[in-house]
Amino acid sequence: MNPKISAPTSSEPPQMPVETTAAGAKLLEESFDSELARRHRYGMIFEWVCWLATWGSVFILGVLIATMAWQAMGWLTPKFLVSMPRRNPADAGILPGIVGTFWLILLTALLSVPLGVGAAIYLEEYSKPTLLTKFIQLNIANLAGVPSIVYGILGFTAFVRMFGLAKSEYLINLGIGSLQLTLPFGRTVISGALTLALLSLPVVIIASQEALRSVPPSLRHASLALGATKWQTIWHQVLPSALPGMMTGVILAMSRAIGETAPLVAIGAATYITFTPGRLNSVSEAFTRPDKLAQVPFDSFTTIPMQIYGWINEAKPEFQHVAAAAILVLLVILLISNGLAIFIRQHFQKKVRW
Repeated sequence: MNPKISAPTSSEPPQMPVETTAAGAKLLEESFDSELARRHRYGMIFEWVCWLATWGSVFILGVLIATMAWQAMGWLTPKFLVSMPRRNPADAGILPGIVGTFWLILLTALLSVPLGVGAAIYLEEYSKPTLLTKFIQLNIANLAGVPSIVYGILGFTAFVRMFGLAKSEYLINLGIGSLQLTLPFGRTVISGALTLALLSLPVVIIASQEALRSVPPSLRHASLALGATKWQTIWHQVLPSALPGMMTGVILAMSRAIGETAPLVAIGAATYITFTPGRLNSVSEAFTRPDKLAQVPFDSFTTIPMQIYGWINEAKPEFQHVAAAAILVLLVILLISNGLAIFIRQHFQKKVRW
């Protein structure tokens, strides 16, 4: 019996009718267009939400500034800037607050910036990822979110009272004059600066670490390959490249410190004083009387936020206008200091070449 010979089978898939293929392609195209249109709608909605959030914030800020400017009209005068506080609203001035804020922020920056940058360099460039360093990093991140009043209580205990240390006074001869030093520090500029330095340190450290991480590792490797030491690599290559990012952290930290009131209230800073720290009566006295200049950190003080706080709580309604004028002065000082810091940051950023 002859075996059946089967016809050779083709390996090609069966051909679909042309009408079916066209209908499927059209359906797929319609589905794609519908999905694309939906994505565009979501994108437009998200864009409008961002637009509203941005300009809504600008509008609210503009309303607040306009309200303060309206209340301060007629009260913000040159006399207000150079006068001492008075019980009469028409004669009240803000000079001790301006000078006190200047010295406080200057000392805060001198204390917090070197310590914060140094800690960031050690944690990023020298330390090994041990359990201890991870614990330190976790605590630094947590400290950045601690309420400022907690730092005020800590400053009152550690610097104003020095854990109950008995009061003692020392008279130090500087050659150019005598310096009266009292321990504990009490309610002085140095106590406020140390407290605000503790408040600012976590922000400076975290921002500096992020700036150091942004520097490409290849820059370090190239420097080390050319024979530079680790310190030379950090000083000449890493730090100049990371400086713009570090300046951002410093700006944020000092902007927060300049407007703080709660820590200063906790350490007992004055709301009403009729003198400037060190009893300096003019700028020229800082050069002609260095003994007074040396006494500045150990003298009583007030700041613009503290004066605003005191004026708002006054019974006379005219002090509300005085407080509004002081708020505008604080905003101008904040804008000028931030603008100067941003200019310095941009100057160094132009020198970065990767």
